[in-house]
Amino acid sequence: MRKSWVIKRLGDLSEVITKGTTPTSVGYDFVDNGINFVKVESINGGGQFLPEKLAKISEKCHLALKRSQLQEGDILFSIAGALGRTALVTEDILPANTNQALSIIRLKKSDDVLTEFILKALETGIVFEQIEKFRGGVAQQNLSLAQVSDFQIPVPSYSEQKRIVAILNESFIALEKAKENAEKNLQNARELFESYLQSIFANPENDWEEKNLGDICEVIAGQSPEGKYYNNSGKGLPFYQGKKEFTEKYLGAPTTWTTNITKEAQEGDILMSVRAPVGPVNFSTSKICIGRGLAAIRASKHIDKEFLFSFLIKHKNEIVGNAGAVFNSISKTQIENILIPLPSISKQKIIVDKLITLSTETKRLEIVYQQKLADLEELKKSVLHKAFTGELAGACS
Repeated sequence: MRKSWVIKRLGDLSEVITKGTTPTSVGYDFVDNGINFVKVESINGGGQFLPEKLAKISEKCHLALKRSQLQEGDILFSIAGALGRTALVTEDILPANTNQALSIIRLKKSDDVLTEFILKALETGIVFEQIEKFRGGVAQQNLSLAQVSDFQIPVPSYSEQKRIVAILNESFIALEKAKENAEKNLQNARELFESYLQSIFANPENDWEEKNLGDICEVIAGQSPEGKYYNNSGKGLPFYQGKKEFTEKYLGAPTTWTTNITKEAQEGDILMSVRAPVGPVNFSTSKICIGRGLAAIRASKHIDKEFLFSFLIKHKNEIVGNAGAVFNSISKTQIENILIPLPSISKQKIIVDKLITLSTETKRLEIVYQQKLADLEELKKSVLHKAFTGELAGACS
């Protein structure tokens, strides 16, 4: 920090630092249409309001929640849940209120402090370092208003504040554009794989045969053992009740075992979730016991299991079960009656090879673009840090 800068306490810069109130505290509920009500999830990580995430309250509720009524120029800073999200209240969301998870920082009207400068200061590592000190190594999930008031903010001259804000705004526009491009490229990479997968089953060739799944696979409906046979010490077989341990493709590590084996799945079987929700699939990686929430699909020599897996992935949203009182479910018979377009086994293997190649390339591109997004986020933090330690190029001394 430069010598000409002064450390000031946020509470001394503010007219008021308070927080909102929930509608239920004054006897009201949320409504479908009405006045905006801001929650932590209404603000994204970039300080923007998400219109679709704004709740609504009635005018009577708004008037009753006098303390939490927002004003243009207020700074919101989340003090519970996702700590440190910030947003500047602008005219376009008013009238509006907020709840106790967001502090309302209303700065004093002054020619010495620029609101946008303080807003950006609250996004810096300087503030987050102070939050960590408040936590004292404890996993504290909230901040008090007194702690927010005690934030130490480095403040330069007003002209320097304006210059820094202008430089940051220009930098952030460029960073946001680069982020949008990276996100678009990431989405394009994923859509490329989805498009190829879609084209395979949407346009079967003339020599493909349509088969019932039960004609080319064995379907094993799960059955849950009695709870007294469960353990978490590794005795018996790993037991899976539903999709809780599903990953992208291969079944995750077990948390429960059973010494009473009811229905078994083998390594290489495709496991389908048959209850709440219906359709997600994973490969079993070993011999396991399966409960009522799963079915095992064992491919015969007439179908490549990777081809079958790709088909089930593509159609998981179209596999619907019986609407029950508690669960949506699908029966063994319904799974056996699923129709699948089937080319020769040699063509299946060619298609699978293409899918694997494309999937590998898609994942490589995802890693590249996700790293790009992470690098851009780190660059933003670096620029903010330099701005508030007096190191930003172009700032006044």
